[in-house]
Amino acid sequence: MKKVIMILALIILAGGMIFAGGNRQQSSSSSAAAPAAAASSTSVVRWSFWGGEARIRNYQLTNDIFLAETGIIIAGEPAPGTDQHFNKFLTTFRGGGAADIIQLGGYFSNLGNINDDGRNVPELKDMLLPLDPFVASGVLNISNVDQAAINAGTRNGTLYAISAGTNMPALVYNKSMLQRVGAPLPKVDMNWAEFDTWLKAVQARLPAGTYAMTDNGSTTTGSVFFGYWAGDNQTPMWDGSKTHLTAAIIQRYFDLWSGWRQAGVIPPAATAADYAETNESTSSLIAGKTALSFIWSNQLNGYQGAIEDELDLIMLPNASVTKGLWAQMSQMMAINVNSKNAEAAAKYINFRVNDPRVWEQMGADPGVPVTPATRAAVAAKANDITKKIVAYLDVAGKNASPPNPNMPGDTEWNSGLFLIYQQAAYGRITNAAASQQVMDLITRLTR
Repeated sequence: MKKVIMILALIILAGGMIFAGGNRQQSSSSSAAAPAAAASSTSVVRWSFWGGEARIRNYQLTNDIFLAETGIIIAGEPAPGTDQHFNKFLTTFRGGGAADIIQLGGYFSNLGNINDDGRNVPELKDMLLPLDPFVASGVLNISNVDQAAINAGTRNGTLYAISAGTNMPALVYNKSMLQRVGAPLPKVDMNWAEFDTWLKAVQARLPAGTYAMTDNGSTTTGSVFFGYWAGDNQTPMWDGSKTHLTAAIIQRYFDLWSGWRQAGVIPPAATAADYAETNESTSSLIAGKTALSFIWSNQLNGYQGAIEDELDLIMLPNASVTKGLWAQMSQMMAINVNSKNAEAAAKYINFRVNDPRVWEQMGADPGVPVTPATRAAVAAKANDITKKIVAYLDVAGKNASPPNPNMPGDTEWNSGLFLIYQQAAYGRITNAAASQQVMDLITRLTR
């Protein structure tokens, strides 16, 4: 697996991975949602995104269809994780060499200092091309796209991005591992005390060197568990205008994870550091070192494809009490304002969002699609993994609330929290000192 990733990286450095390999998947029948006619001349659209090996393979298969019908080549530029992806895009954007299509998370705050309300510079209009002209010309059809997906990509009345799908935070567990050692299976819904008891019961059955849960207190690319905990605690880290956290409240979070570390239900810091926990390729669960980990619901596809053991999903602790989960618009697609192939890029976004054949191949990755026709395509070919994702969303959706905005300077926030968290995990600073540093970071980013 690591060898495959290394090969991908070398190809990318050499000039970009071209996701075009013939017409293996070309359909003999035309689709109303498919691009209308082949281009008279070949265009190359560069697409910057992130994802694991399974997603990359599926993207290539669907891009073959697009190439056969439009003559447009999609040169994919994958990154293993979100931080690597956004750091690369921002660096190449400043240098004038960024990809035509930029894949975003569920918010625009991935683009550096831009806040969800657009109040900070650089402004969206300085980085992303408005999509409204392509909607008006018919190149981009949003007539059947869920309004929530349109709203997520709209700022100040301008459409800048379209979401490819929706997903929700989840915990994935290795059902087969638990059954092999005679450990109890988790309930889908547990409060914090029940969750703590379950972790310790699992740990008592696991062999040495294996742990009940990954250390998801903070990762190189995400602070989602921290954000969930803060919201569950009724002290959201950012509500769009202020934080509700204090250093004393934050210390309770650090104490929670250090307590689990001391109890041996999560790996020691040096072991946890071997796994970035960004996708199935960097997961301690897939490596057989842990029994449970945080993921986004759509990631179950890649995780299950990387392991023979059976996996399943449960909600984060206390979700049914505080309704603290949320539906996330997944991996919005936007166009670089400096793109020289903007119309071809818009055609490709239309293809990915609207064509049922894309979703027949992708399933519920990168999320449950955002049009009735594409959801029907997923349902018609749903495998056991997709059925588990849909079943989870049915339960989790009943325990969700509208999400708070991301922290301003989201990438800097994630990396800053991770560095502080690591210092505390290794015992180099106290939990109290770490909590004050996190509070200082929040203050600086939100002032």
